[in-house]
Amino acid sequence: MSSGTGADSAPAPNHHDDTRTTSLPRTQPKGGTFSSLRNRNYRLFAAGQVVSNTGTWMQRIAQDWLVLGLTGSSAAVGITTAMQFLPLLFLGLYGGVIADRLPKRRLLLVTQAAMGATGLFLAVLTLTGQVRVWHVYLTALVLGIVTVVDNPARQAFVVEMVGPADLRNAVSLNSANFQTARLVGPAVAGVLITAVGSGWAFLLNGLSFAAPIAGLLLMRTSELHKVDRAPRGKGQMREGLAYVAGRPELIWPIVLVGFIGTFGFNFPIWLTAYVNDVFHSDASTYGLLNTLMATGSLAGALLAARRGSSRMRLLVGAAAAFGLLEVAAALAPSFWAFALLLVPIGMCGLTINVTANSGLQMASDPALRGRVMSLFLMVFMGGTPLGAPLVGWITDTYGPRTGFVAGGAVSALAAAGVGLALARAGGLRLKIDLRPGRPHVAFVPRKPAEVTVAA
Repeated sequence: MSSGTGADSAPAPNHHDDTRTTSLPRTQPKGGTFSSLRNRNYRLFAAGQVVSNTGTWMQRIAQDWLVLGLTGSSAAVGITTAMQFLPLLFLGLYGGVIADRLPKRRLLLVTQAAMGATGLFLAVLTLTGQVRVWHVYLTALVLGIVTVVDNPARQAFVVEMVGPADLRNAVSLNSANFQTARLVGPAVAGVLITAVGSGWAFLLNGLSFAAPIAGLLLMRTSELHKVDRAPRGKGQMREGLAYVAGRPELIWPIVLVGFIGTFGFNFPIWLTAYVNDVFHSDASTYGLLNTLMATGSLAGALLAARRGSSRMRLLVGAAAAFGLLEVAAALAPSFWAFALLLVPIGMCGLTINVTANSGLQMASDPALRGRVMSLFLMVFMGGTPLGAPLVGWITDTYGPRTGFVAGGAVSALAAAGVGLALARAGGLRLKIDLRPGRPHVAFVPRKPAEVTVAA
C-alpha cells in the first residue's frame, strides 16, 4: 500500500472565504460497497471493532436495565447517559488536540484497554451483588473520560488505514459494523439479563476489548498512510474553533447534529419508558426494539457505503425525516406500529451520522482533523448530558409519548433552520410554486442583486 505525506494522503482543505460555498467535497471511491476492506490493516481494525461493539451494546442494554431496576426512574437512566457523555461536553476539544499530536494507533491501544477495564470492574460489582446506582454513574463517567480521547483518535485513524479515496466507504462500513453489532448485542443481552442477570453482559463486554487490541498490534505500520501530526503549541483549541467557524461546510453540519444529538437521540430513555410504562414488558422486548432500530441503521450504512459523495441536501433531508418519524412513532397506536417505525428512524439517524462524519473529514485539513472531529463528537454526543436529564424529566412527568414528540419536533425544526441557513450561505432562496406539474417547493439561485445585498 502506498503512503505519502499528510498533504498527499488527504484532500486539500478549502481555504477560500466565499461563505456561499456549502456543498461537501466529493471523492470517487475505488469501487464497491466493501472497497475499503481491501486494506489488510482496515480488515484487522473492522474485525476487532465488531467484537467489541457487540460487547458494548450488550453493556448498554444491561446498564440501562440495571439502573431502571435499581431506581425505577427514567430520569436515572438519563443521568447515567449524561454521566457517560458529560466529559465530551467539557473536554472534547482537548481530546482532539491530543489525537492530533500523538500517534493514533498507540493512543488507541491505551484507550481500548482502559475501556475494557471499566466493563470488567462493573461485572465484578454486579456479579458479587455489591452494585449500587452510584457505581454505575461512576463507571459511566470514567468511560466517558476515556472516550474523550478514543473517539477523535479512532475517527481520524480511519484515513491513515485506507487513504482518502476509500475514506467515505470506510466511515460507512464502520457504521455498518457498529449496527451489525447492535443487531446481535441487544438480543444477546436481553436473553442474558432475563436468564442470569446483567453481570454476565458486563463481563463479556470487558473481555471483548481483547479483539481490537489484538487487531491494532497485528497491523503493518509500514502500510499506514502518513498524516502530519500537529506540533505542541499554545492556542491549538482556539485554532480549531476558528478554523471551523470560518467554513459553512463545517459549522452548519456540526450545529445540526448538535441539536439532533442533544434532543433526538435519547433512545435509552424513551425505549425503556415505553417498554416499562406503555407496553408493560421486560428486557427481551427492550432488546427487540433496539434490534429493529439497528436493522434500519445497518441498511442505511450499507446504502451510504455505495454513495460516492456527501451532500448537504441529503444531510438536511435525513434530519427532517428523522424528526418527523420520531413524532409519528410517538403517536403510534399499537406496539407493532411503534416498533416498525423504529426501522426507518434508524436508517435516517445513521444517514445523518455518516454524511456529517465523512463530509467533515473530507473537508478538513489533515493537521486539524482530530480537532474538527472532536468538535463534531462533542456536540453530537456531548450534548447528551444537557438533553438527557431534561428529556428524562419530560418523560417521567408527562409520559413517554410527550417526551418522544418533543425530541422529534426539535430535530425537525433544527433541520428546517439549518437548511434555510445553508441555502442563504449558498446564495439560494426558497421558491414556492403551487401550479400543477411544477415542483411546489424548491431552492433556486437568488438574483445577482439579491446576492450582492446579502453579501
